[in-house]
Amino acid sequence: MQELLADKAVVVTGAGRGLGEAFALHAAHAGASVVVNDVDGPLAEATAATIRAHGGRAVPSAASVADAEQADGIVETCVREFGRIDGLVNNAGLNYEALPWQDDAARARELIEVNVLGVLHTGLAALREMHRTGAGGAIVNISSGASLGQRALGAYAASKGAVASLTYSWALDAEQIGVRVNAVCPLAHTRMVWNSERSLRNCPPERTPSRIAPLVLYLLSDAAAGITGQLVRCNGPQLHLIGQPHLKEPILEREVWDTEAVREAFDEVFGAHLEPYGLEKRVPPRLRKWTARSA
Repeated sequence: MQELLADKAVVVTGAGRGLGEAFALHAAHAGASVVVNDVDGPLAEATAATIRAHGGRAVPSAASVADAEQADGIVETCVREFGRIDGLVNNAGLNYEALPWQDDAARARELIEVNVLGVLHTGLAALREMHRTGAGGAIVNISSGASLGQRALGAYAASKGAVASLTYSWALDAEQIGVRVNAVCPLAHTRMVWNSERSLRNCPPERTPSRIAPLVLYLLSDAAAGITGQLVRCNGPQLHLIGQPHLKEPILEREVWDTEAVREAFDEVFGAHLEPYGLEKRVPPRLRKWTARSA
């Protein structure tokens, strides 16, 4: 598998440390030429230098994915240095915990600008170039299981839910130009978990970013031909798909829905079909008297 990405040019954002660093190092080891992007320039250079020291090809980029022009520049760097772009790993991201009534608008905006607009800006730049060349390619977005809903992570969960939706939509559109778009929902011991006792319990130190990298390499490679529009979760020992959102039966029909008819629908039909919610699958209050589970 060492030459899995031979002759390919790949951009990895947020690659100065943690998951992004592991993705960049493994991509280079698999034969790819890598643009190592991180808003922290010295960290980007350090990762690129490690790749070069081991005989690989890499250039650093200190551009911010949150800025559309700078994101364009990241892709332009890949094309200028390596002649093409075959793959993109949209990894750059921020995270913090806050209860909704204690959250800060400025902090939430900064997170959304990186986690959502950063993926959008860099992904659009890569897709435009892939469309121009007609050579196809692969995009791997980094989402999260938190997109299913997680306590004290509202802004982060929303941003990763947006990444999941972008993945589904881009996969539908990009198939016609030979570009596969998937997302990985990783759980690894990085600095993102250090400030959360809950995350530290769920993610011990042995679950290193390197345990996630093989999945990303596979999705970037031609071996994953025909696989697109998927969310894949890996926490180290476990690997599984995340189910697609869907319209749930029964689907009731009325010519016009007034408030009383909606109440009847919930009392007589939907009340028995309410969904457990959030990553922890909390049972809705109306159903708790029928189950042993509680909040």
